Amino acid sequence: MLKSPTFFVGAERQRANLTTLVRREQQLAEAYHKNKPLCFSSRGYQKTHPVKAKKGHRDADARLEAPLILGVADGVSQIEEFGIDASILPNELLKHCEEIGMAQLLPSGSPVVTDGYRGPIPLVREAFEATESLGSTTLVLAILDNSTRIHGKLHPMIAVISVGDCELLILRRLHGRSSPLVPVFHTEMQRIDGHVQTPLQLARVDDRIDPDFTEEITIDVIERGSAVHCVSCYEGDIVIMGSDGVFDNLFNDEVADLANAVFPPGRQIPTHEALLGHLSKRIIEASHAKTERLPNGQMPDAPIGRGGKTDDTSCVVAEVIEWTEAHSKVWRPRQRRWQWPGFMACGAQCAVDEEELDDYEGSMRPHGYKNPRVGRDAKFNSNDDDEEDDSNCCIA
Repeated sequence: MLKSPTFFVGAERQRANLTTLVRREQQLAEAYHKNKPLCFSSRGYQKTHPVKAKKGHRDADARLEAPLILGVADGVSQIEEFGIDASILPNELLKHCEEIGMAQLLPSGSPVVTDGYRGPIPLVREAFEATESLGSTTLVLAILDNSTRIHGKLHPMIAVISVGDCELLILRRLHGRSSPLVPVFHTEMQRIDGHVQTPLQLARVDDRIDPDFTEEITIDVIERGSAVHCVSCYEGDIVIMGSDGVFDNLFNDEVADLANAVFPPGRQIPTHEALLGHLSKRIIEASHAKTERLPNGQMPDAPIGRGGKTDDTSCVVAEVIEWTEAHSKVWRPRQRRWQWPGFMACGAQCAVDEEELDDYEGSMRPHGYKNPRVGRDAKFNSNDDDEEDDSNCCIA
């Protein structure tokens, strides 16, 4: 069982490995016929490993859950040794990713900004340049792009960009609703020399940590070292993303088995958000269980080795659903995270009620997150009414 922290990787060492870690791939499935925009319905969960919690370890993971963009960022823990809160940069970065992404991706027929969405690399670059905090983090984003057309027909795509060792897995029912969910796509970890403690990372540090650091190296990491994949998506697809604490401990087929246990074949969609949250919590619990001995005294097998590793764990589970007029009203320009009264009401096949939904509030929310269900006047950012410069949403 591994207990070592993630190490900060210096500028020159990162630059030297960009050409071996970069990925640019596109995966197109059969043509899309229904000609309607799609979005994510999502819930997440995160928890510090009990062993780390007893030592007073601070959770540096962050999550982003929005209809058109999802994210997980994992702050590099070694930064704490220099008196820097490792959780601040990941949360600040995802906040800017959400603001920029939702403004550019709204399928309203006319873009909110002049240039609009240009792809995941410019989005992450602009989001990082908008941050101010010191720190270092890994990142994975899933961006639902409804602008893609093939043979003149709408063909929604998920653009995935990752830097470091957070991962993403897409599950799909390949033979109709009565068939099980199976993995159809997953990302790979980017680690310097394959070492578990040295992932590729986005950083802003001072001379105390790395005298050779300049922000140009982080821009190079985004533009020349990130792994980018564009994948066809369909209504009912399940997107699961998590920090290395999840995917170092769980095999993809184990994650798929958990998903099929919570979402058995034959269920109607959309799935209630509480069930999405329930699956994310079960995935975290299964990840932590890999560090405990089995009844026979042996340690469980894990992708990183027997006994897995003790680590902070964060997970986002999303279902691809139809974008509706209700989404447009909630996410119209300059508004964030309004209340969704009755929007995700479940059908007769869903036994989850509002009391069960309340069970997943609180600890399942990321650092600094405000409950969007406390009232229509509660916004994610209390300063959203302030005048903003529209150029902040444009990519140069």
